[in-house]
Amino acid sequence: MASSSSPLVYLKHYNQSSQHPTITSQKLLTECSILSSSSGRSRRRRTIAIATVSSIMLLSKQAILTPEIGHCLDLRMTVPDQSLEEAEEGLRTHVRELVNVKELIELESWRETQKALRKSSSLLKQDIYTIIQAKPGSERSLLRKLYSELFNSVTKLDYAARSQDSALVQECYGKIIVALNSILSRL
Repeated sequence: MASSSSPLVYLKHYNQSSQHPTITSQKLLTECSILSSSSGRSRRRRTIAIATVSSIMLLSKQAILTPEIGHCLDLRMTVPDQSLEEAEEGLRTHVRELVNVKELIELESWRETQKALRKSSSLLKQDIYTIIQAKPGSERSLLRKLYSELFNSVTKLDYAARSQDSALVQECYGKIIVALNSILSRL
């Protein structure tokens, strides 16, 4: 006969000294036998659910809390891996590479345009971000706006190159040049 309460209620045995559930194999087997008394599909579903929950609970203590596995997912904010001097040195080179995408656009070599655009813009993005972070707070808001406009245009150019729309590519490239000039004049 099926029980009216949830199967997970049977899995919760609280230790008197703590609020964390303590599950032993004997308790788990007892609870599984209680729940397996129902018939048919629901019994199989409950058994699978109990097995899954128990394996997660028993293995999670060992697996998640170990230093090797526990630190696999690192959600910390990342700091740019470059100094202000390195960013300023790389800025001119990466701007030049982004501007040189014009040659590939004129050849209508769309795949190569996208590859060159992605490579140069990602490096340029890191350079400009590092430089903006080093500026005083009063200047940052305008620089962030220009930064956003520049890289939104880069994204639009990437999409336009993917769709092989020559007119839109030319328009986006023009916006990139204007945004580059305005942001470089303020850096």
